[in-house]
Amino acid sequence: MRDSDEQDAVHQPSRASQRGLDWFTFFVANLQTGFGPFLSVYLTTQKWTQVDIGLILSIGSIAGLASQIPGGWVVDAAVSKRRAAMLAVIAIGISAVLIAVLPIFVMICAAKLLHVGGSSVLGPAIAAVTLGLVGHAAIGERLGRNARYAAAGNGLAAGVMGACGYFVSAQAVFYVTAVLAIPTLLAISRVREEEVYAVRADGGLCASDGAPVGALSIGRFLRKPDLLILTTCIMLFHVANAAMLPLVGSAMTMRSSQWATALVAACIVAPQLIIAMISPTMGRLAETWGRRPVLLLGFGVLPLRGALLAWTHDPYVIVAVQLLDGISGAVLGVLVPLVLSDISRGTGRFNFAQGVVGSATGIGAALSTIAAGYLADRYGMTTAFFGLATAAVVGFLVLLATMPETKPSPA
Repeated sequence: MRDSDEQDAVHQPSRASQRGLDWFTFFVANLQTGFGPFLSVYLTTQKWTQVDIGLILSIGSIAGLASQIPGGWVVDAAVSKRRAAMLAVIAIGISAVLIAVLPIFVMICAAKLLHVGGSSVLGPAIAAVTLGLVGHAAIGERLGRNARYAAAGNGLAAGVMGACGYFVSAQAVFYVTAVLAIPTLLAISRVREEEVYAVRADGGLCASDGAPVGALSIGRFLRKPDLLILTTCIMLFHVANAAMLPLVGSAMTMRSSQWATALVAACIVAPQLIIAMISPTMGRLAETWGRRPVLLLGFGVLPLRGALLAWTHDPYVIVAVQLLDGISGAVLGVLVPLVLSDISRGTGRFNFAQGVVGSATGIGAALSTIAAGYLADRYGMTTAFFGLATAAVVGFLVLLATMPETKPSPA
């Protein structure tokens, strides 16, 4: 057998491909930003009722949850991960055009489904291109670099699109989003097809004659203990995490509606700056310390963040506390695909694994918003934050007690 370590030694990516991947992750973050809160704002300006807006968002959430595993499977099956990423970008660009041009229910629904389908392929495709390009030996630091560019893209796009919505119109945000598909495609075109080793991009192995070894069956792969443990821990993390920022926004609005928007924006941008600064360091630490200690760091700051948000009402302190979200974001953004690359190594199921964890993320986020909303309405914001902090402690303890170290031992 000849595994991907030997391939890494003879298949080093060019500088052009590395830079192409940098800018691709940057522009993808720009492209996806337009589909966040800006969609609700735009549909409100089009005289949509909150019931119809909620229905569209619910359809998108359900479709997003259902498409995660099929999206990963599609990327595993794709001969060219680079072309799969391109097609996903095109689908997202078309969905933005449909939203801008035809804001009627049927077309917005179709656009939302198209966006969700494209996104379910795009996320795994980025990780697949990364793994296929640099290999297992270098993927930790490369994932950190991806996260840095994505965080920069998120922060810049939020500001630019907010300005477009304020100075031009809410509709202009989606024209800008559609146009952003062009530099995104140009960036991925800079990644050379021949440098993205397809078998390695799936987490597969080659035999001594270079022929791909068959992928592990889905049933056997889903029974891998380390995959089940990681998936459970990620779900618990998002049960604790997903509702924190919405609760912060609601609390700030109740105390000072005039400054709420600006403070929430600060709570979004500040963690992105932390992610951009420390993500490469997280990748390097994962190679020197191991995966488990760095994961514990990311999980460990979440209960602290929940407890501090329950304790303080000072808006400046709240923004400072949100910096902890940047630490968790950097750790999970780098470590989750890195650990999945370890778990799936030799199975040919790397991208399928990303879909499994993506589904767990969606389930955790849905449970988080439901539970936090109930606690906030029934017992108040402070109790809701403490409830989320408790869930975070449970996630940390499960990770501490059950998650093995997945970093391969030196040969």
